Amino acid sequence: MIIPVSKNALILAGIALVCVSILGLVNQLAQPRIAQQQLANKLAILNDVLPQNSASASLLADCVLVTQPQLLGRPTPQAVYRLRDGEQISAFVVETTAPDGYSGNIDLMVAVTPDGTILGSRVLNHQETPGLGDKIERRRSAWIDSFSGQQVSQANKNNWAVKKDGGQFDQFTGATITPRAVIAAIYNAGLFVQQQPELASRSANCEASL
Repeated sequence: MIIPVSKNALILAGIALVCVSILGLVNQLAQPRIAQQQLANKLAILNDVLPQNSASASLLADCVLVTQPQLLGRPTPQAVYRLRDGEQISAFVVETTAPDGYSGNIDLMVAVTPDGTILGSRVLNHQETPGLGDKIERRRSAWIDSFSGQQVSQANKNNWAVKKDGGQFDQFTGATITPRAVIAAIYNAGLFVQQQPELASRSANCEASL
């Protein structure tokens, strides 16, 4: 038995097909602009944690993917960018995660010299409590800058804690879990760089990971 298709149904189907085609075309045309914006955002963050004007497209290309859940907080690959001064690497920029924030994962980017000195750090993403835990954001407070210039080593691990726990860093009133998590993640990023000498010689494989 053949079920007749009404004229209205055919018209609607035609309109739907045209709409889908238009959306696909618009999306295709927008992709280059989206990619450029992602690149600009990534470079802005890299420049935020590195000495002024260090970040460039070449830095994005000089990148390796690593998987180290114990120190970097995720079971999936994360990017490590390599800043070079001639043939020598002057800093690594590590994408890392604090898995034990008050409201879940806190993603960070941390710039570290080969000897474990923190050049800068920024929070990329979090779900911490507004007005309390969100002070880890640079736009909310300068707390995240307190790690710049600090060195990471096995010997000074006890210093990498909030003052409440005997360390050297401030905690937030009413929110101690969040700064604890961030401090640990930054310390672990510095430790990771020192424990992975092969980072300097590995072939780049991020393909400008964004």
